[in-house]
Amino acid sequence: MTTKNLTKTAAPGAPADEVKTVRAASSAGPGAETITLSHHLNIEGRSYQPGDKIRVSADYARRLRRQGYVART
Repeated sequence: MTTKNLTKTAAPGAPADEVKTVRAASSAGPGAETITLSHHLNIEGRSYQPGDKIRVSADYARRLRRQGYVART
């Protein structure tokens, strides 16, 4: 008979309230927006998980909303 290990391990990761700035948005200046992702996304070789908050340019945020990557709040 096998037993299951019921102890949960805390996965190391960024806090949910931390906002990551995407490099492509750094030139956006005041037109940058903070969005919450609803799906896994790779931007410039960096992986972002669902629920991550990222800061991107307003144009890129609009495109991500159209494609369904931004969580509805």
